Amino acid sequence: MSERAEDIERDVAAIARIDAVPALLQFICQSTGMGFAVVARVTEDLWTVCAVEDKLQLGLAPGTSIDVHTTLCKESRALQQPIFIDQVSADPVYCRHPGPALYQIESYVTVPIVRQDGRYFGNLCAVDPQARQISSPQTRAMFTIFADLIAMQLDSEDRLQAAQVARLDEKAVSDLREQFIAVLGHDLRNPLSAVSTTAELLIRRPEPDVARLGSRLKTTSRRMAKLIDDVLDFARGRLGTGIGVDLEIEPDMTQALLDVVDELRQAHPEREIQADLRIHQPLRCDRGRLQQLLSNLIGNALSHGTPSGPVVVSAVVEGDALVLKVANSGDPIKPENLSRVFQPYWRPNTSKPGGGLGLGLYICTEIAKAHGGRMEVASSAAAGTVFGARLPIVARP
Repeated sequence: MSERAEDIERDVAAIARIDAVPALLQFICQSTGMGFAVVARVTEDLWTVCAVEDKLQLGLAPGTSIDVHTTLCKESRALQQPIFIDQVSADPVYCRHPGPALYQIESYVTVPIVRQDGRYFGNLCAVDPQARQISSPQTRAMFTIFADLIAMQLDSEDRLQAAQVARLDEKAVSDLREQFIAVLGHDLRNPLSAVSTTAELLIRRPEPDVARLGSRLKTTSRRMAKLIDDVLDFARGRLGTGIGVDLEIEPDMTQALLDVVDELRQAHPEREIQADLRIHQPLRCDRGRLQQLLSNLIGNALSHGTPSGPVVVSAVVEGDALVLKVANSGDPIKPENLSRVFQPYWRPNTSKPGGGLGLGLYICTEIAKAHGGRMEVASSAAAGTVFGARLPIVARP
C-alpha cells in the first residue's frame, strides 16, 4: 500500500532538520569523485529527494519525486541490501536496467536507511556518469556508517517531536512521561555513543572537510547528551527521591563558576557575558551541580535575552547564603507566567523552535532544593529579567 503524501513530506522535512546531512553528502562526493549524492525517501512507488549534493545539475531538488522503477533503490529496498556498482554497463546483473541507462549513469551506490525499529526509510545514494572505484571495503563501510547515522538522527528527531507534543498537551504529559524518559534515558544511549565515537574518529582525520564534519557530529551528540541528562534529572526530581547531591567543602567555587562562564563565552562568541563573582569563603556544596545550575541559567538568558544586550552573572555571600544571579535585558516575562517558569516542560510561546525541552529552570529548582535553598525570579521592562538562587551553603569554621 502506498504511503500518504503528507507522510513523505514530513520525512523530507525531518531530513532537512539534520544539520550534518549536507556535510555528509558533500564529503561523499569529494571522497568518491561522484557528482551526485542524495538522501531519498523510498516507497513502493516513489523515490523522493530529501537532501542532495548535485554537481551534475540533474535538477532534482528536495521534495522532487520520480518513479522508483527508474532507480536501483527499488531493488535495494526489496533485497534490504546495499548495491555498489563500479561500472553499470559491465555489470552482469544491472547492465540492462532501464534506470541507469535513462540517466546515463555508470557508477551507482544505494544503501538502505533502516530505522531502529526496522522500518525502511529510504536510501543513501550516489551516482556518476563515469565509472568509479566505489566497491572497496573502505567505501562500503563509509556509506554504511553514514546511512546508520542518518537513521539514528531520524529516530532522535521522532523522540524530540514526541516531547514537543507532550509539552503542548498538559493532560498527555503524565501518560507519556515515563515512556519518554525510558526512551531517551536508555534507548538512545548506545546509538548516541556510536555517533560520538564516529565524530571523534573524523575529527582526527587530516582532511579539513572531514574534521569539520566530525565537529558537527560531535556538537550534535553533545546536544543530545544534554537533553538526555536533563530528562534523567527530571525523572530523579519528579519520579524518584529528588536530584542527588554530593556535598563537600569547596574552597574555590569562584574558579569553578568562572569555568562555566568561559565555556559559554566560547560557545557564543557573538554574545557579551559579564561576570562579577565574589566568593571569598569555602562552600559546602556539590561543585558539579552548582556548575550545572549556573550553566542552565546563562543558557536561558542567552536564549531569551536581547542578542545585543549583555548577560550579567553575579555571585556574592550574604550571611550564610550564596546568592547567585543571572540577568538579561529584553521583553519582560508576563506577570501571569512568573509562577510557571520553573515548571517542567513549560516554555513561553515566544520561544524559538529547536531549543531544549523546557526542563532547565526546573532542574535549577531541584538543585537549589537539594542544597537547602530556593530559586527566585524578577522581571520588568526597566530592570530586565533576573533569575537567582539563594543557597545557605557557606561553610563556617
